Amino acid sequence: MKNVYQIGSGDLTFDIIERIINENLKLELAPEAKDRIQKCRDYLDRKIKESDVPLYGITTGFGSLCNRNISSDELSTLQENLVKSHACSVGAEMPHVIVKLMFLLKAHALSLGHSGVQVITVQRIIDFFNNDVMPIVYDRGSLGASGDLAPLANLFLPLIGVGDVYYKGKRCEAISVLDEFGWEPVKLKSKEGLALLNGTQFMSANGVYAILKAFRLSKKADLIAAISLEAFDGRIDPFMDCIQQMRPHKGQIETGAAFRRMWKAVKSSYSPNNTYKTPIHSVASHKFMVQPKMPSTT
Repeated sequence: MKNVYQIGSGDLTFDIIERIINENLKLELAPEAKDRIQKCRDYLDRKIKESDVPLYGITTGFGSLCNRNISSDELSTLQENLVKSHACSVGAEMPHVIVKLMFLLKAHALSLGHSGVQVITVQRIIDFFNNDVMPIVYDRGSLGASGDLAPLANLFLPLIGVGDVYYKGKRCEAISVLDEFGWEPVKLKSKEGLALLNGTQFMSANGVYAILKAFRLSKKADLIAAISLEAFDGRIDPFMDCIQQMRPHKGQIETGAAFRRMWKAVKSSYSPNNTYKTPIHSVASHKFMVQPKMPSTT
């Protein structure tokens, strides 16, 4: 489908992320990603069953409790308690666009099939993304040592039916939203709490958002320069491709090419008697000039 991006079907580039956010694309789990996730989960289940030694964080406690063995009927409880105990971030609430990017980046990471999670766990992350169910994540509390533990714990609490979310512009209990959609709280299996919390999707989401805004500002700067060059009757010669190739720096070459396209569009926007055929803001909307605006951070 045109308005759907398949998570796990390939690399997640800046261009793809920008398109997903700007065009409000829906996500679905690629068939090959489902196979990878299930294969890894099956391997982990076999490993637990066949292992005669403790597996840290899976059949043992965490940190100083690493010597405490966990019985098979407590493996799920261990992972749920891990998420609950680390959901302690504080400060201001993160913008919804950052929360949505966190979901996107985590879904991609888990789709690679190296984390031992269930398919339903990744699917529920995608469900939250597609239906704009936004958990409340705060901006402080992450050290980034073994991952963004506290922010990610807050992000994934609602998957197990705990905590609050924003849905349809209102803050409400996560369990009520799950009930509305007919979703059962995810029953975390062994290692899944670790897989959800160990990651850098909080800092990565902030970084990605900042970089996408920087890309947009850079494109606008080129546009302003191209308009200014024409307004001051400047020369396009220094921006010709043969000059750019002499350097040769990739960014310089790309900027020169973009500049020439923009300048040509500006030139073609007015008639020989110097009256504009199209408003200058229409030129600015040219597809190779300025990408659609990123969502606001509110």
